[in-house]
Amino acid sequence: MTTHTDKATDKLTPEQYNICFLKGTEPPGSGKWLHNKVNGVYVCVNCGQELFKSDTKFDSDTGWPSFWDAANDTNVKTIDNYELGMHRLEVQCSNCGAHLGHVFGDGPKPTGKRYCINSLALDFRKM
Repeated sequence: MTTHTDKATDKLTPEQYNICFLKGTEPPGSGKWLHNKVNGVYVCVNCGQELFKSDTKFDSDTGWPSFWDAANDTNVKTIDNYELGMHRLEVQCSNCGAHLGHVFGDGPKPTGKRYCINSLALDFRKM
């Protein structure tokens, strides 16, 4: 398993490192992948693990890329987060532990989930 102390993080920009390992958040509307409509798969910017497929992406009007399902339930994990005085489910890459964003229960059918993900935590591969 890769961790943020491994060489894999050498390729991250300071902004990506802030999101992935210091649990930062990019400003809404600023993300590279927010308006991407190309068919493909979104992967972890740190380790390359497949996270979300483009056919589950939707416009949530939140300012961050949103997905109604993960590409594979074992590739993302959720962790209870009580920061900012509220309970949220943090989404992480299950391989390297990179912080991706949060998941909420106000998404579309069929899952009702909204994975609200930082573009800086993602890379994209066309299919």
